[in-house]
Amino acid sequence: MPETVYLDHAATTPMVPAAIEAMNRHLVEVGNPSSLHASGRRARRVVEESRETIARVVGCRPGEVVFTSGGTEADNLAVKGVFWSRRDADPRRVRVLASAVEHHAVLDPLHWLATHEGAEVELLPVDSDGVVDLEALRASVERDPDSVALVSMMWANNEVGTLQPVSQVAEICAPHAIPVHTDAVQALGAVPVDFAASGVDALTLTGHKVGGPYGVGALIVRRELSVTALLHGGGQERDIRSGTIDTPAIAGLAAAVELAVKGQPEHASRVSALRDRLVAGVREAVPDAVLTGHPDGRLPGNAHFSFPGCEGDSLLMLLDARGIECSTGSACSAGVPQASHVLLAMGRSDAAARSSLRFSLGHTSTEADVDALVAAIAPCVERARAARL
Repeated sequence: MPETVYLDHAATTPMVPAAIEAMNRHLVEVGNPSSLHASGRRARRVVEESRETIARVVGCRPGEVVFTSGGTEADNLAVKGVFWSRRDADPRRVRVLASAVEHHAVLDPLHWLATHEGAEVELLPVDSDGVVDLEALRASVERDPDSVALVSMMWANNEVGTLQPVSQVAEICAPHAIPVHTDAVQALGAVPVDFAASGVDALTLTGHKVGGPYGVGALIVRRELSVTALLHGGGQERDIRSGTIDTPAIAGLAAAVELAVKGQPEHASRVSALRDRLVAGVREAVPDAVLTGHPDGRLPGNAHFSFPGCEGDSLLMLLDARGIECSTGSACSAGVPQASHVLLAMGRSDAAARSSLRFSLGHTSTEADVDALVAAIAPCVERARAARL
C-alpha cells in the first residue's frame, strides 16, 4: 500500500500529543464529577479547570461552557433548545432564519422543527462565493422581528471554506433581541474566534476538528439565554445537558482547544502557504479546474475544486488508490449520491456540484503531501473523465 497522504483535516484531524497526554492521564483515575467524595471532587476539579481553560481562550465566562458529545449535539441543543424556549415565552416566535449553506447538523434539526413543531424555517440566499446575503437577512428580520425565534449562521463553511460575516449578523439581530447561534466547528483554531466580541449568543465547537478526541464538544451559551434541554436526567451542565460527565475527554478537549487557539496565527500562516501551493499546483496540472468559495475570505487550509467532466466520487477513489485521501464535501454525508446543497445554493449546476473535491490541510500537513497530490491529480482526472465516456 502507498504511504497515506491525508488531505481531509476538515473531516477530522489527528489528535495532538497534549490532548492525548491529558486524556490518558485521567483515563486511569476513578471518579464521577457528580460524586461528593474525594475521587468525585478530584474529577470535578479537572472538569472545572478544563471549563475555565476553554472559556479563557474562546472569550466567554466559564459558566457559559456547556459540554456535549460533539458538534452535532451542540447544534441540536442550540437550534431546538433556543427555539422551544423562545416559543414557550412568546407563541409568536416560530420563525427560524439560517443560511442555505449550513451544515446538516443545523439544517436537519431545522427540518425536524418545521415538520414536528410548526417552525417556519427561512433559508437565506448566498452569493456565488457562498457568503450570506445580509440585506436578505435584514429584510426578513425587519418584516416581523417579534416572530423570529433565532438565527443560526455558521462561522465558516465546512465544504468550500467561506467565512460568514457573523458579527454583522449579530448586529442586525441585536436591536430586536433576537439570539444568534453560530456553528464555529471549522473556524476555531483556523481563524480568530472570540465569543464575546462576536456578539453571538451561542457557539458550537468540537474536539476532533482541533486535535482533540472524538465524541466531545461544547455549546458556548450566554447565561442570559434560556435553553430547553434535549436530555433529562441528572441535571448536569446547568440542567441543559444531563449525563455523566466524561472527565478524560473534556481534559483532552481543553488541551486541544487551548493549543489550537494559542497557535492559530502561526498555524494559519503555515497552512495558507501550503494551500496556496496546492491551488497553484492543481491549476497548473488541470487548467480548467475551478476553485470554489471566496477567494480571500476563506479558511486557511481549505481548497475546494470542481473538475469539469469528472464524477467527484470516481476521482476521490482514484486518488485514494494512490494513497491520497480527500473528500467530496461534508464527511457526515459521504456516500450519499447527491449533489452538495452548499454548491447548489451557490448557483452551481448539478454536474459542477458532482464534480467537486475538497482538499483540507491541517497541523500535520507538509509540502510533500501537497506535491504528491499535484503529481497525481492530472492522471487521475484524465482517468475519471475517460470513465464517463
